[in-house]
Amino acid sequence: MTPPLLDIDVSHATGGFSLDISLNISGQSAISGITALFGRSGSGKTSLINLMAGLARPDRGRIALGSRVLFDSERGIDLPPEQRRMGYVFQETRLFPHLDVRGNLGYGMKRRGRNGQLASFDHVVGLLDLEYLLNRHPDSLSGGEKQRVAIGRALLSNPELLLLDEPLASLDATHKNEILPFLERLRDDPGIPIIYVSHSMEEIVRLADVMVLISEGRVLANGNVEDLLSRLDLRPLTGRFEAGSVIAATLIGHEKKFGLSRLSFAGGELLAPMVDLPLGTPLRVRIRARDVTLATRKPTAVAAQNIYRGTIVQMETDTSSRTEALLDIGVPLWARLSAKSAQELKLAVGTRAYAMIKSVAIDGHSLGRQRVIGGASSE
Repeated sequence: MTPPLLDIDVSHATGGFSLDISLNISGQSAISGITALFGRSGSGKTSLINLMAGLARPDRGRIALGSRVLFDSERGIDLPPEQRRMGYVFQETRLFPHLDVRGNLGYGMKRRGRNGQLASFDHVVGLLDLEYLLNRHPDSLSGGEKQRVAIGRALLSNPELLLLDEPLASLDATHKNEILPFLERLRDDPGIPIIYVSHSMEEIVRLADVMVLISEGRVLANGNVEDLLSRLDLRPLTGRFEAGSVIAATLIGHEKKFGLSRLSFAGGELLAPMVDLPLGTPLRVRIRARDVTLATRKPTAVAAQNIYRGTIVQMETDTSSRTEALLDIGVPLWARLSAKSAQELKLAVGTRAYAMIKSVAIDGHSLGRQRVIGGASSE
């Protein structure tokens, strides 16, 4: 049996903060794609990957990467960072200012191990589009370019696991959008699993297959991104305002006259803003609950292009008198409305209702390519 990618059971206390983590990351999606560690600032995400990388020492426990034990307090095992075969990309790129890009990348090659197939310099440069930057120094690079160089340097050390600690946190929106396609390339490039630390739901929906939800130094949930984001009990941590559904879809056509694309999913078809990708591309779509309107009769003469009939399977009203309703339309779809509207419509579990979604509510930040494994999407 193939060992899990990561098997962690550790406790660590520092500066009044206590981390107590038991986590097993396994399965094809995790072993060859992106696993996101998600949580609010101060939840323990960075502390956890520092323990993985050997930059901090747990008070007790065990950390294994595949079949290799990196740390075991009972057996006295504590491999130093350089022997753990992990590439680490920090929020701050930490490039060497006196070296040009080629020199920074070369430093990664000097530290490379001999496990598995070595990533070639040319492959990494092409993957991250670094050719035109090779003779430039870090002080002449944009934030996004610096992060691409830092990722390239980490890849060229030939790690068994790549750790990305909020790589987009210090970038503005323009530079985030610049680097996201490269992170998708990195995810889709076979051979290296990635642990991606973030508190941005947009990044996780676009990039990750698996999500680990961390709060106050504990793992609260671990599983498929779509499944976790459909759980109402996790909403206080995943974010009520931005809460919604994540749907796997396929690009099947365009209505160029109106700047729209047609997506096929388990509940039918969805019209979204134009997606400049080949037909057949598997996509992941995030639909915010606040962008879904409900009706008990089939709507006519309305602006919404996307209308689906479904059944309410779960409801909850919070202290702000907002009601969250989960509909089964072939896939789970969350809707948010006022408690007053829910009462006037006589909505309840089992009620048949129509869900309406404006195509303009699905912006570019709500769409991302699914990862493809062996000709099939990761979903």
